Amino acid sequence: MSSGQESVFSEYETDTSQTSKLLRKFKETPFVPIGMAGFAAVVGYGLYRLKHRGDMKMSLHLIHMRVAAQGFVVGAITCGVLYSMFQEYVVKPKE
Repeated sequence: MSSGQESVFSEYETDTSQTSKLLRKFKETPFVPIGMAGFAAVVGYGLYRLKHRGDMKMSLHLIHMRVAAQGFVVGAITCGVLYSMFQEYVVKPKE
């Protein structure tokens, strides 16, 4: 870029640390970290229960854990979409 041109990404260049970028993104979309945490919790619980699954087949156990993890993430995405629609259309109605 030449010295006379203003940077197109000036808003993003002001936040230099990765932590501040991550926190800003979490404030914009609060259900993304909730979905990620829920997914990690379901995976952790599934790994814990893997030892104590009894006579259940491994493939059946993995299918159940996959469905639970996907269900949690889809639920978090749905809640996020509903939250953003509520913020856009109810809290800040357009004129």
